[in-house]
Amino acid sequence: MARIVAFIPDLLFGSNVVGALQAAGHEPVLVSDPYAVRGELQGIPGTIKTLAFYSHVEADVRAQAERAGFDLVVPRSRMAREGASLVDRLVES
Repeated sequence: MARIVAFIPDLLFGSNVVGALQAAGHEPVLVSDPYAVRGELQGIPGTIKTLAFYSHVEADVRAQAERAGFDLVVPRSRMAREGASLVDRLVES
């Protein structure tokens, strides 16, 4: 389906997200270093869609992601439950 760059510093949660994305047919690349993200994104042609998630107790993180212009911002719990379908929705839009 799509090449996905997943910047997730929490490697345990990141591996869960990557597994769900692989099962949905995507080609995920897990990146835990913020400086490595740019290099990974350079290999993706066309429009890049962005998805951010936050802990439900971090309303400031949600607000920052929305101000930064992420295409979709969801709570971490929703990302854990629906991560692959959220990515599918972004890829299709």
